[in-house]
Amino acid sequence: MKKTLISLSAVAFAISLSACSDSAKSDKATSPADIADTAVEQSTGNILLAPFAGPYGGVPAFDKMDLADLKPALEKGMALNLAEIEAIANNPEPATFKNTIVEMEKAGSELSRVFRYWGIWSSNISSPEFREIQREMVPVISAFQSKITQNEKLFARVKAVYESEELKSLTPEEQRVTWLTYNNFARNGATLNAADKKRYAAINQELASLQTQFSSNILADEEGYVLYLTEDQLAGLPESFIKASAEAAKTRGQEGKYAITNTRSSMDPFLTYSEDRALREKVWNTYYSRGDNADDKDNNELIKQILALRHERIKLLGYDNYAQWRLEDRMAKTPERAMELMEKVWPAAIARVEEEVKDMQAIADAEGANITIEPWDYRFYAEKVRKAKYSLDSDEVKQYLQLDKLREAMFYVAGRLFNFEFSPVEDGKVPVFHPDVKVWEVNDKTSGDFIGLWYLDPFARQGKRSGAWATTYRSYTTFDGKKTVLSSNNSNFVKGAEGEPTLISWDDAETYFHEFGHALHFLAADVAYPSSHSGVRDYTEFQSQLLERWLLTDEVINNYLVHYKTGEPIPQTLVQKIKNASTFNEGFKTTEYMASAIMDLLYHTTDPEKIEPDSFERNELKRLGMPSEVVMRHRSPHFGHVFSSEGYASAYYGYMWAEVLTSDAAEAFAEAPGGFYDKEVGERLVKYLFAVRNAMDPEEAYRKFRGRDAKVEALMRDRGFPLASDE
Repeated sequence: MKKTLISLSAVAFAISLSACSDSAKSDKATSPADIADTAVEQSTGNILLAPFAGPYGGVPAFDKMDLADLKPALEKGMALNLAEIEAIANNPEPATFKNTIVEMEKAGSELSRVFRYWGIWSSNISSPEFREIQREMVPVISAFQSKITQNEKLFARVKAVYESEELKSLTPEEQRVTWLTYNNFARNGATLNAADKKRYAAINQELASLQTQFSSNILADEEGYVLYLTEDQLAGLPESFIKASAEAAKTRGQEGKYAITNTRSSMDPFLTYSEDRALREKVWNTYYSRGDNADDKDNNELIKQILALRHERIKLLGYDNYAQWRLEDRMAKTPERAMELMEKVWPAAIARVEEEVKDMQAIADAEGANITIEPWDYRFYAEKVRKAKYSLDSDEVKQYLQLDKLREAMFYVAGRLFNFEFSPVEDGKVPVFHPDVKVWEVNDKTSGDFIGLWYLDPFARQGKRSGAWATTYRSYTTFDGKKTVLSSNNSNFVKGAEGEPTLISWDDAETYFHEFGHALHFLAADVAYPSSHSGVRDYTEFQSQLLERWLLTDEVINNYLVHYKTGEPIPQTLVQKIKNASTFNEGFKTTEYMASAIMDLLYHTTDPEKIEPDSFERNELKRLGMPSEVVMRHRSPHFGHVFSSEGYASAYYGYMWAEVLTSDAAEAFAEAPGGFYDKEVGERLVKYLFAVRNAMDPEEAYRKFRGRDAKVEALMRDRGFPLASDE
């Protein structure tokens, strides 16, 4: 059992420290205001530290980024931040919300700006040179962060505010920010003795290095394995994919060939359409073997080390396992509750896989293929079943899914729900880090008030991590002068051939809307403090998952899904086929995701000494009855969500937890007179589910929106799975 006194709900990380601070000793106390003035003066020589300049309240100087500035900027930023924190910790006045919590919220602005640039190098334009700096600085940054959470004087002041009578007079958001700050310290070693604090900090440094290496190994395998095809190997592949693959090969100096890159956006359509089974197997094996090739980029040993260190660290805090510590302040509260949700859905998911495989095997047999369905056959024969059962051809649907038109559709939805208007910013007015990046100005349609900027970096390229994500370069706050939003969406779509639109799959279109949901969550924020933007992992995916539902609304379908050649709207007959097939292949999608989510929980509730990753994954999935035709969405050696950082460690289940909220909230719209554009429900959506961010406990916020807690039955209905009462 844990011996710490913390057992509170909601989120744990008070990012107000701006990635941190510390207890570096100074000869005399200096006010945070003086430190801030000095910081501005000292940072002018390094663009990465300097305040954002230019239009829109200032924007990042992405056009002036120089990797040579990064290390000195990090070092100076940390030193400035530590000085600010030391001034707060040594303030001779009694601790108050204003002189302690608010000053902590202000601290670290220079370092925060450096991390915005760091994020771009890390995710969007990585290089071997950056990775070398990253390897060197990650443990240094970790040590810096530990100094803050282990600063005894600072924690004493935070605790004093948290336990004071003053707390009762604060606003609800101020009370929550105080709790978030206190909980961050208490859950991260502030209550430990000196020896344990030292070991805790050392573990954090070791983990930082190992997790960075894990991520670098995945990226190396993604960049290092590219399959080049010749024209006689293209059977079955759609014309748009062939053209995009030719362009990808050309950019890699292989003109005349066709590049199948080792990313999901390339792998997935290839496995869906390629008629060459041997090539499908090769592409499948290459993709699912990332980090698992028994070479110097193999991640299995790193997994063991990461798990062991995480376990040792939480034992210092008195917890039984890592998941117990991680979930304590999440909506699930305990790993048992998270696993309980998985167990409710898992049997129906694998039963559906069995049905799907039976349908696929029947088609393969009828065609005389003389095969047994294997994982590299699943997408290929699922597409055949889709055509046979629903007369739905995914490539036919793709002709109506133009990236630019879908972006316009997202703007339309944002206009209807949030009253936002998006206007393109003239090229060159706002600096960008790559020519593919475009920027839009976001304003309130009624008042004309400026809300923020939205950056879009949509295409795959070398040096860019795989997947899709959203981020912010500046979040909305009002406590220290109004700050407008700088938000960004990033994807890895395979760019269409020159002069032609980029066409994407239905799944990719849903992902596009999903990530835009995160951006709207940033843009709609109406909170005072930076800490109110910290997220609860099993809640923050909810808003973005919910936005996917607007893709299938009539307003979007009728106005934005038009054929890329003829401009004709998508036929209603095809739309109906899409709706009829909405739960098609749900067994595969749910099982591949849940296998990863369950394994994540198992990794973090099992004694690490008993874990050998390769056999542990294989044996546990066998015990669970994992169908042999499906593989984990993220196999352990490339499970970056869990082992490249701690953001989703023990928390990958959160997508499913959020999906319960999503399905339940979607039914609220479906039941409303105005459907998905109902004004009254839409206003509650913005007020309680988007604008509030983490300034309110997520459970309370959802109840204010829905009038009750969410029900898992809505999820089961959504996926076409039988309810427990139906069995």
